[in-house]
Amino acid sequence: MGASKYSGRNDFEWAVKLNRAGLNLVGIWPDPEENPREKLMSNIRVFVTFLLVISLLVPSIHSLIKTHSDIMLTTDNLQYTLPALSTIIKLPIFWWKKKALASIIKMIVEDWLKSKTIYEKNAMMKWALRARIIITCTYLVIVLAFILLFGMPIIGKSMALTPNITDSGKSMLMPTYYIYDVTKKPQYQLTLISQCISLSTGAVIYTGIDNFFGLCVFHICGQLNIMRSRLKHSHGNFRTVLKNSVIYHIRLLRAINTIEDTYSVILLILFVYFGIMFAFCGFLLITLFEVEENNVSFTRLLFLFLIIISMLVHMGIYCAVGEALISECNGIYYAVYDFEWYYLDPKEAKDLIPFIIKVSEPVYFTAGKVFPVTMAMLCNLIKTSAGYISVLLATKRN
Repeated sequence: MGASKYSGRNDFEWAVKLNRAGLNLVGIWPDPEENPREKLMSNIRVFVTFLLVISLLVPSIHSLIKTHSDIMLTTDNLQYTLPALSTIIKLPIFWWKKKALASIIKMIVEDWLKSKTIYEKNAMMKWALRARIIITCTYLVIVLAFILLFGMPIIGKSMALTPNITDSGKSMLMPTYYIYDVTKKPQYQLTLISQCISLSTGAVIYTGIDNFFGLCVFHICGQLNIMRSRLKHSHGNFRTVLKNSVIYHIRLLRAINTIEDTYSVILLILFVYFGIMFAFCGFLLITLFEVEENNVSFTRLLFLFLIIISMLVHMGIYCAVGEALISECNGIYYAVYDFEWYYLDPKEAKDLIPFIIKVSEPVYFTAGKVFPVTMAMLCNLIKTSAGYISVLLATKRN
């Protein structure tokens, strides 16, 4: 038993360590064993992180106000302002729900530590591996984007069309407007360093919160898969099997409700953000190819493609994870429906009816309690956003 728990602890660490490293850095990892001192230090890190992102967002919005009459500069600015704005909204929401999310981490720890069959362990490892692959891919995209973003100012260039509207030859990481002169030393160097730190911190929050969603839901999908297998291959006392299945199902539904309660507003914000960003980035990309005199560098085009890919990946993660949950919940319904109830005593068979009714209810995540988070919804959003690209192009020509 001791060896089994040791192995389970190692498997848990393997499953969560990539996501935990990022969220721990900014103080929002929901640790169920966090003591008062650790909680205080985490809150301090959250406060510092919040200030760092605010220090980036305010000059960016100031620049947006200054350049709002030029649609090209506005579009260029929104590539940076909207992600920063969504990050500054996601951070306090996630921090506020941290205690509730800690109960899910506690559940995940318990599931990894308890005794499992080889099939059950393999099922959990399979779903955990999927979460790790997604986390690794998102980190790689962010790192590649940062190499381009941070490397350009070193050689005196910027990814932005106008990095600073008060600029006199100094390159910044993003379009900003500061109330002081950033062209002088050491103001320029300090401002550039602060932008690097703030952007890195914001990226950790932006990707970490999204990846945590996938981590938790994929674990729940693994548990639903295990539950379905137990229902299909149960040969023990019927009432014991039914009792354990109901308790297990309620436990998972509570975890799903906690995630829905935490991410519902975040998902609504992200869907609105994605719709706006996809339209503006598509408009900017078409415009850069349309205007021949715009001698656009390959690195700038690559950076713009990375922004679009990153948005699609993050929204795709949410929608694909939502689809996976729907599929696994439907699997539970069919497993109960196919249960060989006709071999049971009629009194026992009747006890199965409430469970069938419960598992037949659709389970899915929503954006703002308004619409389901599915791939079909993402496709509709992309089509709607693409329609607005023509509106922006017509506005520019006029």
